[in-house]
Amino acid sequence: MRIGMMTDIYKPHISGVTNYIALNKAVLSKQGHEVYVFTFGNADYMDDEPDVYRSRGLPLMDTGWHLNLGYSREARMKLITMDIVHVHHPFLSGSIALRYCRPRGIPIVFTNHTRYDLYTRAYIPALPEFVGITALEAVMPVFCRACDLVIAPSPGMKTVLEGFGVITKIDVVPNGVDLKPFKKPANPRDRAEFGFRPEDVILIYVGRVGPEKNIPFLLRSFAGAAQVYKNIGLVIVGDGLEKDNLQDRVRHMQLDDSVHFTGMVPYDQLPGYLAMADVFVTASVTEVHPLSVIEAMASGLPVLGIQSPGVGDTVKDGATGYLAPDQDLAAFTAKMIRLITDGETRKALGRAAALAAEDYSIEHTSLLMIDRYKAVIKQARTNRRGWRARWVRMMDKWRN
Repeated sequence: MRIGMMTDIYKPHISGVTNYIALNKAVLSKQGHEVYVFTFGNADYMDDEPDVYRSRGLPLMDTGWHLNLGYSREARMKLITMDIVHVHHPFLSGSIALRYCRPRGIPIVFTNHTRYDLYTRAYIPALPEFVGITALEAVMPVFCRACDLVIAPSPGMKTVLEGFGVITKIDVVPNGVDLKPFKKPANPRDRAEFGFRPEDVILIYVGRVGPEKNIPFLLRSFAGAAQVYKNIGLVIVGDGLEKDNLQDRVRHMQLDDSVHFTGMVPYDQLPGYLAMADVFVTASVTEVHPLSVIEAMASGLPVLGIQSPGVGDTVKDGATGYLAPDQDLAAFTAKMIRLITDGETRKALGRAAALAAEDYSIEHTSLLMIDRYKAVIKQARTNRRGWRARWVRMMDKWRN
């Protein structure tokens, strides 16, 4: 099967989506499929994998994103040979898929990875909230209706899409994670490197340090707990636009000795950081399918989070961690304190979390995705027999 992964942004940008695409590509390739990535920008980047087609794009400041409404001729010629394309961003990549693939009868699968409503609010605060919602309600139902299959990585994301007015059938298929590095015993980072003692309880956050991640809420909660319990620490692993502001906030809160920012760390070192910690914490409510949460669970850490799509679909309150209501600082802090003070419960929740993470293994989810691809291709064969698709394919051969 020839599978085209269409994404607005790819390596060297680091995110859950780019990580998932690269991982899924590797696993599907090992199963004998031909998998190609189509993206924009970074033409001089030396890819560490084959079959990545990059088209020029206009850089969007220093975000790593590039804007373009079309592909290079080389990328277009390769794209139209696909048996199926999988779109991972609806706007640029999605519009290109509709332009190049739909007329040729090439089936289109779309996974919605992102809470675009909340990201708009976080990164363009001057934009009235109703404007962002109205735009999504206008675009998403139309785009989803034009796809052969729509996938949500979690039940909560399915509900969000339906709230935008999407009436197309939506399948829930989790994004897979390579659990092996997190399941096997890892060499933990030395706690002394951060000034912590062996008996201290260490909380850890891993992810982008951006406004959408609600880290100020997490810091306020930790500050409340740290006033009473001196044997705790917080390690924030990741980088982003808010890092400098948050470090200033930590100094102002006089938490310099308890809160440490590592910046971006190599992915292969992440298991060691998680092995050092006792609890994974996140206050984000913008997650769709929280890969960092799943990796922490696979490492045997209980998770403290906020009840919301994504995190609420992954963490079971009282079973694999604790969830607090959105914006309820008191409840979040109370559950943090319970995880700090009740070692037996903390360990039991961690053991249950490691078992629950198995549902998200990439080996399992890639098989689920291949089943969907096969069904969509079979259904789409009727469309490929249509006169328009035959005419377009004939013109392609004539041009070549």
